[in-house]
Amino acid sequence: MSHTEADLLRLLHTGPFHLALRTALAVRGLPLQRVQHHLAHRGVKVGVTSLSYWQQGARRPQRPESLKAVRALEEVLQLPGNSLLRLLAEDAVARAGAERPAARSYRSLVEASGSVEELLAELETPTDGGLHTVGHHERVRIGAGRELVGRESQHVVRAHRDGVDRYLAIHHGDPGCDPSRVAVRAVENCRTGRVRWHAGTGVLVAELLFDVRLRAGDTYLFSYGFEDGTAGPSREYVRGFSFAGGQYVLQVRFDEAALPLRCRRFAQASTGAPRGGRAELTLSGRHRTVHVVEQGVRPGILGIDWDWT
Repeated sequence: MSHTEADLLRLLHTGPFHLALRTALAVRGLPLQRVQHHLAHRGVKVGVTSLSYWQQGARRPQRPESLKAVRALEEVLQLPGNSLLRLLAEDAVARAGAERPAARSYRSLVEASGSVEELLAELETPTDGGLHTVGHHERVRIGAGRELVGRESQHVVRAHRDGVDRYLAIHHGDPGCDPSRVAVRAVENCRTGRVRWHAGTGVLVAELLFDVRLRAGDTYLFSYGFEDGTAGPSREYVRGFSFAGGQYVLQVRFDEAALPLRCRRFAQASTGAPRGGRAELTLSGRHRTVHVVEQGVRPGILGIDWDWT
Protein backbone atom coordinates (compact mmCIF):
# COMPACT_ATOMS: atom_id res chain seq x y z
CA MET A 1 0.00 0.00 0.00
CA SER A 2 1.49 3.31 -1.11
CA HIS A 3 1.78 6.34 1.12
CA THR A 4 -0.92 8.09 -0.89
CA GLU A 5 -3.26 5.14 -0.37
CA ALA A 6 -2.51 5.32 3.33
CA ASP A 7 -3.37 9.02 3.33
CA LEU A 8 -6.68 8.20 1.68
CA LEU A 9 -7.59 5.60 4.29
CA ARG A 10 -6.66 8.01 7.07
CA LEU A 11 -8.77 10.83 5.61
CA LEU A 12 -11.73 8.52 5.10
CA HIS A 13 -11.54 7.93 8.83
CA THR A 14 -10.81 11.47 10.05
CA GLY A 15 -12.11 13.78 7.28
CA PRO A 16 -12.85 16.42 6.36
CA PHE A 17 -15.07 15.46 3.42
CA HIS A 18 -13.47 17.68 0.78
CA LEU A 19 -9.91 16.52 1.53
CA ALA A 20 -10.99 12.88 1.48
CA LEU A 21 -12.71 13.40 -1.87
CA ARG A 22 -9.74 15.28 -3.33
CA THR A 23 -7.31 12.57 -2.20
CA ALA A 24 -9.54 9.80 -3.58
CA LEU A 25 -9.64 11.51 -6.98
CA ALA A 26 -5.83 11.79 -6.97
CA VAL A 27 -5.23 8.20 -5.88
CA ARG A 28 -7.60 6.79 -8.50
CA GLY A 29 -6.15 9.10 -11.15
CA LEU A 30 -9.56 10.24 -12.39
CA PRO A 31 -10.05 13.73 -13.85
CA LEU A 32 -13.36 15.38 -13.03
CA GLN A 33 -14.65 15.04 -16.60
CA ARG A 34 -14.12 11.27 -16.41
CA VAL A 35 -15.84 11.10 -13.03
CA GLN A 36 -18.80 13.00 -14.47
CA HIS A 37 -18.93 10.45 -17.31
CA HIS A 38 -18.99 7.52 -14.86
CA LEU A 39 -21.73 9.17 -12.81
CA ALA A 40 -23.83 9.78 -15.92
CA HIS A 41 -23.64 6.06 -16.74
CA ARG A 42 -25.19 5.46 -13.30
CA GLY A 43 -28.01 7.87 -14.04
CA VAL A 44 -26.58 10.65 -11.89
CA LYS A 45 -26.19 14.13 -13.37
CA VAL A 46 -23.74 16.49 -11.69
CA GLY A 47 -21.66 19.30 -13.18
CA VAL A 48 -17.88 19.38 -13.28
CA THR A 49 -18.04 22.76 -11.54
CA SER A 50 -19.98 21.27 -8.62
CA LEU A 51 -17.50 18.40 -8.33
CA SER A 52 -14.66 20.90 -8.32
CA TYR A 53 -16.29 22.99 -5.58
CA TRP A 54 -16.93 19.87 -3.48
CA GLN A 55 -13.30 18.76 -3.55
CA GLN A 56 -12.10 22.31 -2.79
CA GLY A 57 -14.43 22.74 0.17
CA ALA A 58 -16.03 25.81 -1.43
CA ARG A 59 -19.44 24.10 -1.39
CA ARG A 60 -20.97 21.07 0.24
CA PRO A 61 -23.46 18.63 -1.32
CA GLN A 62 -26.73 18.93 0.60
CA ARG A 63 -29.73 18.38 -1.66
CA PRO A 64 -31.10 14.83 -2.09
CA GLU A 65 -29.83 14.58 -5.68
CA SER A 66 -26.38 15.75 -4.56
CA LEU A 67 -26.26 13.16 -1.78
CA LYS A 68 -27.24 10.55 -4.38
CA ALA A 69 -24.24 11.71 -6.42
CA VAL A 70 -21.95 11.31 -3.38
CA ARG A 71 -23.16 7.73 -2.92
CA ALA A 72 -22.40 7.06 -6.58
CA LEU A 73 -18.97 8.68 -6.15
CA GLU A 74 -18.17 6.09 -3.48
CA GLU A 75 -18.77 3.39 -6.12
CA VAL A 76 -16.83 5.17 -8.89
CA LEU A 77 -13.85 5.80 -6.60
CA GLN A 78 -14.04 2.29 -5.09
CA LEU A 79 -14.51 3.54 -1.55
CA PRO A 80 -16.26 1.82 1.35
CA GLY A 81 -20.02 2.34 1.36
CA ASN A 82 -21.20 5.47 3.24
CA SER A 83 -17.59 6.60 3.87
CA LEU A 84 -18.03 9.99 2.19
CA LEU A 85 -21.63 10.39 3.39
CA ARG A 86 -20.50 9.78 6.96
CA LEU A 87 -17.84 12.48 6.64
CA LEU A 88 -20.45 14.93 5.34
CA ALA A 89 -22.60 14.32 8.41
CA GLU A 90 -19.64 14.63 10.80
CA ASP A 91 -18.46 17.84 9.10
CA ALA A 92 -21.92 19.36 9.52
CA VAL A 93 -21.89 18.65 13.27
CA ALA A 94 -18.37 20.06 13.65
CA ARG A 95 -19.20 23.22 11.71
CA ALA A 96 -22.33 23.84 13.74
CA GLY A 97 -20.29 23.75 16.94
CA ALA A 98 -17.06 25.41 15.94
CA GLU A 99 -17.17 27.61 12.83
CA ARG A 100 -18.40 31.16 12.61
CA PRO A 101 -21.22 31.75 10.14
CA ALA A 102 -21.20 35.01 8.21
CA ALA A 103 -23.50 37.70 9.61
CA ARG A 104 -26.29 37.44 7.07
CA SER A 105 -29.45 37.12 9.16
CA TYR A 106 -31.59 40.08 10.09
CA ARG A 107 -35.15 41.34 10.56
CA SER A 108 -37.32 38.48 11.90
CA LEU A 109 -35.03 35.98 10.23
CA VAL A 110 -35.73 33.35 12.86
CA GLU A 111 -39.41 33.52 11.94
CA ALA A 112 -38.48 32.83 8.31
CA SER A 113 -35.64 30.43 9.09
CA GLY A 114 -37.32 27.52 7.33
CA SER A 115 -37.57 29.50 4.10
CA VAL A 116 -33.98 30.69 4.37
CA GLU A 117 -32.67 27.17 5.00
CA GLU A 118 -34.68 25.90 2.03
CA LEU A 119 -33.22 28.55 -0.29
CA LEU A 120 -29.66 27.98 0.97
CA ALA A 121 -30.04 24.24 0.41
CA GLU A 122 -31.29 24.90 -3.12
CA LEU A 123 -28.09 26.86 -3.76
CA GLU A 124 -26.05 24.08 -2.09
CA THR A 125 -24.47 26.59 0.24
CA PRO A 126 -23.48 25.75 3.83
CA THR A 127 -24.51 27.94 6.74
CA ASP A 128 -20.87 28.94 7.06
CA GLY A 129 -19.93 30.68 3.84
CA GLY A 130 -16.24 30.78 4.77
CA LEU A 131 -16.36 34.52 5.50
CA HIS A 132 -16.70 36.76 8.53
CA THR A 133 -17.37 40.48 8.55
CA VAL A 134 -14.61 43.00 9.21
CA GLY A 135 -16.72 46.07 8.48
CA HIS A 136 -20.20 46.73 7.12
CA HIS A 137 -21.74 50.11 6.24
CA GLU A 138 -25.42 49.79 5.41
CA ARG A 139 -27.65 52.59 4.05
CA VAL A 140 -31.43 52.16 4.14
CA ARG A 141 -33.86 54.41 2.23
CA ILE A 142 -37.47 54.98 3.30
CA GLY A 143 -39.75 56.47 0.62
CA ALA A 144 -42.54 59.02 0.50
CA GLY A 145 -45.08 56.25 1.09
CA ARG A 146 -43.23 55.18 4.25
CA GLU A 147 -42.04 52.05 2.42
CA LEU A 148 -38.58 50.49 2.35
CA VAL A 149 -37.40 51.72 -1.04
CA GLY A 150 -34.04 50.01 -0.94
CA ARG A 151 -30.74 49.51 0.81
CA GLU A 152 -27.07 49.54 -0.11
CA SER A 153 -24.16 47.81 1.58
CA GLN A 154 -20.42 48.35 1.47
CA HIS A 155 -19.03 45.17 2.98
CA VAL A 156 -15.51 44.15 4.01
CA VAL A 157 -15.04 40.46 4.76
CA ARG A 158 -12.18 38.14 5.65
CA ALA A 159 -11.98 34.52 4.49
CA HIS A 160 -11.33 31.88 7.13
CA ARG A 161 -10.80 29.09 4.60
CA ASP A 162 -9.35 28.74 1.10
CA GLY A 163 -11.39 28.87 -2.09
CA VAL A 164 -14.15 31.30 -1.13
CA ASP A 165 -15.38 33.21 -4.18
CA ARG A 166 -18.92 34.33 -3.32
CA TYR A 167 -21.22 35.78 -0.69
CA LEU A 168 -24.90 35.14 -0.13
CA ALA A 169 -26.88 38.30 0.65
CA ILE A 170 -30.30 37.83 2.20
CA HIS A 171 -33.08 40.39 1.86
CA HIS A 172 -36.16 40.07 4.08
CA GLY A 173 -38.79 42.59 3.08
CA ASP A 174 -41.47 44.14 5.25
CA PRO A 175 -44.94 42.52 5.44
CA GLY A 176 -46.45 42.43 1.96
CA CYS A 177 -43.10 42.40 0.16
CA ASP A 178 -43.09 40.72 -3.27
CA PRO A 179 -39.56 39.31 -3.56
CA SER A 180 -40.07 38.50 -7.25
CA ARG A 181 -40.10 42.26 -7.90
CA VAL A 182 -37.06 43.06 -5.75
CA ALA A 183 -34.03 43.97 -7.87
CA VAL A 184 -30.47 42.99 -6.90
CA ARG A 185 -27.65 45.39 -7.71
CA ALA A 186 -24.02 44.28 -7.76
CA VAL A 187 -22.22 47.61 -7.45
CA GLU A 188 -18.51 47.04 -6.93
CA ASN A 189 -16.10 44.06 -7.02
CA CYS A 190 -18.88 41.51 -7.47
CA ARG A 191 -21.50 40.37 -9.96
CA THR A 192 -24.92 38.82 -9.48
CA GLY A 193 -25.15 35.05 -9.67
CA ARG A 194 -28.20 32.95 -8.86
CA VAL A 195 -31.20 34.56 -7.17
CA ARG A 196 -33.90 32.64 -5.30
CA TRP A 197 -36.90 33.83 -3.30
CA HIS A 198 -39.81 32.64 -1.17
CA ALA A 199 -43.01 34.56 -1.87
CA GLY A 200 -44.80 33.69 1.36
CA THR A 201 -42.18 35.18 3.68
CA GLY A 202 -40.76 37.92 1.44
CA VAL A 203 -37.26 36.44 1.64
CA LEU A 204 -34.80 36.71 -1.25
CA VAL A 205 -31.31 35.20 -1.41
CA ALA A 206 -28.82 36.58 -3.93
CA GLU A 207 -25.48 35.03 -4.81
CA LEU A 208 -22.77 37.68 -5.26
CA LEU A 209 -19.76 36.35 -7.18
CA PHE A 210 -16.34 37.84 -6.42
CA ASP A 211 -13.75 38.75 -9.03
CA VAL A 212 -11.14 36.58 -7.29
CA ARG A 213 -11.00 33.39 -5.24
CA LEU A 214 -9.87 34.14 -1.69
CA ARG A 215 -7.39 32.27 0.44
CA ALA A 216 -7.72 31.98 4.21
CA GLY A 217 -6.84 35.35 5.77
CA ASP A 218 -7.57 37.42 2.63
CA THR A 219 -9.84 40.44 2.95
CA TYR A 220 -12.27 41.59 0.27
CA LEU A 221 -14.34 44.75 -0.20
CA PHE A 222 -17.52 44.71 -2.27
CA SER A 223 -20.73 46.69 -2.60
CA TYR A 224 -24.26 45.64 -3.46
CA GLY A 225 -27.86 46.68 -2.96
CA PHE A 226 -31.53 45.76 -3.16
CA GLU A 227 -34.30 47.86 -4.69
CA ASP A 228 -37.61 46.98 -3.03
CA GLY A 229 -40.55 49.37 -2.61
CA THR A 230 -43.07 46.51 -2.81
CA ALA A 231 -44.34 46.39 0.79
CA GLY A 232 -46.40 48.56 3.10
CA PRO A 233 -45.17 51.05 5.71
CA SER A 234 -41.81 50.21 7.28
CA ARG A 235 -41.36 50.67 11.01
CA GLU A 236 -37.89 49.27 11.69
CA TYR A 237 -34.70 47.94 10.21
CA VAL A 238 -32.95 45.11 12.03
CA ARG A 239 -29.78 43.08 11.51
CA GLY A 240 -28.72 39.99 13.43
CA PHE A 241 -25.16 38.93 14.20
CA SER A 242 -24.26 35.35 15.02
CA PHE A 243 -20.68 36.09 16.11
CA ALA A 244 -18.73 38.91 17.69
CA GLY A 245 -16.28 41.23 15.97
CA GLY A 246 -16.20 43.81 13.20
CA GLN A 247 -17.66 47.28 12.84
CA TYR A 248 -21.24 47.87 11.77
CA VAL A 249 -22.75 51.20 10.69
CA LEU A 250 -26.47 51.50 9.96
CA GLN A 251 -27.91 54.66 8.42
CA VAL A 252 -31.60 55.21 7.68
CA ARG A 253 -32.64 58.05 5.34
CA PHE A 254 -36.24 59.27 5.17
CA ASP A 255 -38.01 61.03 2.30
CA GLU A 256 -38.88 64.64 3.16
CA ALA A 257 -42.54 63.84 2.50
CA ALA A 258 -42.60 61.16 5.20
CA LEU A 259 -40.65 62.06 8.33
CA PRO A 260 -40.96 59.95 11.49
CA LEU A 261 -42.10 61.35 14.81
CA ARG A 262 -39.19 59.74 16.68
CA CYS A 263 -36.39 57.22 16.08
CA ARG A 264 -34.64 54.89 18.52
CA ARG A 265 -31.70 52.56 18.58
CA PHE A 266 -32.26 49.17 20.22
CA ALA A 267 -30.54 45.84 20.81
CA GLN A 268 -31.77 42.32 21.57
CA ALA A 269 -30.05 39.17 22.72
CA SER A 270 -32.25 37.15 20.34
CA THR A 271 -35.55 37.32 18.50
CA GLY A 272 -38.36 37.30 21.07
CA ALA A 273 -36.12 38.66 23.84
CA PRO A 274 -36.89 42.08 25.38
CA ARG A 275 -35.45 45.03 23.53
CA GLY A 276 -32.84 46.92 25.48
CA GLY A 277 -30.05 49.41 24.85
CA ARG A 278 -32.63 52.01 23.91
CA ALA A 279 -31.35 55.42 22.81
CA GLU A 280 -33.18 58.28 21.13
CA LEU A 281 -31.76 59.27 17.74
CA THR A 282 -31.99 62.81 16.41
CA LEU A 283 -33.01 63.19 12.77
CA SER A 284 -30.58 65.43 10.91
CA GLY A 285 -32.37 68.44 9.48
CA ARG A 286 -30.83 68.66 6.02
CA HIS A 287 -30.26 65.03 5.10
CA ARG A 288 -33.11 63.49 7.13
CA THR A 289 -30.99 60.61 8.43
CA VAL A 290 -30.29 58.76 11.67
CA HIS A 291 -27.52 56.27 12.28
CA VAL A 292 -25.88 53.92 14.77
CA VAL A 293 -22.25 52.77 14.94
CA GLU A 294 -21.05 49.60 16.67
CA GLN A 295 -17.25 49.38 16.82
CA GLY A 296 -17.28 45.72 17.83
CA VAL A 297 -20.56 43.93 17.32
CA ARG A 298 -21.66 41.25 19.74
CA PRO A 299 -23.84 38.21 18.98
CA GLY A 300 -27.45 39.30 18.92
CA ILE A 301 -29.64 41.83 17.16
CA LEU A 302 -29.15 45.54 16.49
CA GLY A 303 -31.56 47.92 14.83
CA ILE A 304 -33.40 51.21 14.52
CA ASP A 305 -37.18 51.59 14.84
CA TRP A 306 -39.36 54.63 14.42
CA ASP A 307 -42.89 55.95 14.98
CA TRP A 308 -44.99 57.61 12.34
CA THR A 309 -47.22 60.59 13.11
